[in-house]
Amino acid sequence: MTAAQTHEHETAHAAGPRSGDAAGAVLTIDLGAIAANWRTLADLAGPAECAAVVKANAYGLGVEYVAPALWAEGARTFFVAHLQEAQKLRRLLPQANIYALNGLLPGMAPAFAADMLRPVLGSLPEITEWGTHCRSVGEDLPAAVHVDTGMHRLGLSLHEAAEIASTRHELGFTPSLVMSHLACADTPDHPLTARQQARFADIARLFDGVPASLANSAGTLMGADYHFNLVRPGILLYGGGAIEGRPALRPAVRLAARIIQTCHASAGETVGYGAMERLERDSRLAVVHIGYADGFLRAAGSTDVRKGAEAIVAGQRCPLVGRISMDLATLDITDLPENTLERGMEAEFLGAGISVDELATKAGTIGYEVLTSLGPRYERHYLAP
Repeated sequence: MTAAQTHEHETAHAAGPRSGDAAGAVLTIDLGAIAANWRTLADLAGPAECAAVVKANAYGLGVEYVAPALWAEGARTFFVAHLQEAQKLRRLLPQANIYALNGLLPGMAPAFAADMLRPVLGSLPEITEWGTHCRSVGEDLPAAVHVDTGMHRLGLSLHEAAEIASTRHELGFTPSLVMSHLACADTPDHPLTARQQARFADIARLFDGVPASLANSAGTLMGADYHFNLVRPGILLYGGGAIEGRPALRPAVRLAARIIQTCHASAGETVGYGAMERLERDSRLAVVHIGYADGFLRAAGSTDVRKGAEAIVAGQRCPLVGRISMDLATLDITDLPENTLERGMEAEFLGAGISVDELATKAGTIGYEVLTSLGPRYERHYLAP
């Protein structure tokens, strides 16, 4: 959506119901912030190439909007999780280099090749199948080789990687990338991170002439020793934090829900399903048009034992009270001045005042889950770069 389209979309409601009235909650994605975050990381990583991870529907924000904005900013290499995501991305970006991190399922080589997609090969059977397909069609088709340097998830063992490097001219294809993935880079000074870097540096030397990639978002912040030839940021693009104690880049998401009604409740009464939180004072409450069916995590609710998330209403933070239900949540607005709140006003749950990571902490999870859980019921606005 262009800036003009966004303006038209928002002003079309000026004479009638406001935008978001029908949906109850509005999710605003700032494509300019995402593009600017990629540019910041590209400048930081240079001369290494800066790719972009857009798996899981661009971390829940809409790959059909996010990927073209990143391409326009200069990103040329993209990573998704699997073939279906890669096929969708190819229709959006005909010229991009597109890697599928989850590798090559049996029989899928022709589908990858048909759309010029690149599987990330993490096992000997995958490498054999890709090489066999390349020989059968008489083409040297690109693919990445994934090496396990200590995460013990996907990837060749160090011994297998060394053997592949020594026989790579017999594979039937030329690797376009050798890569690994950091397990603990979000925790400063974790000893595994340095061990993975050293192991990967040894493997990368064996694949002389093949571009090498180790750094995720956190690795991108850790300096040139982790950059190699290509970095693969994800969460940092979308306004989330990557390293504990390090600030995020520009926030890219605003989530606001409409207040349906207000009510009073006396001290000692309970709020919501399960009567999990008892009011300590006479209170004013606001019921808000958002719930776990919208992807607003149920774990962000509040109990007598553990306080939950907050929202900003009329410029002031108000805590959630009680459980989050499927379609509704309740805020304690007692501390707002009387007569400052009207039915239909917004409560902001994510934005410049409340970060993705703050909400994640209140829900006992991580920013990745907060973003990728954002559901389809929100009215979505996209702010053009």
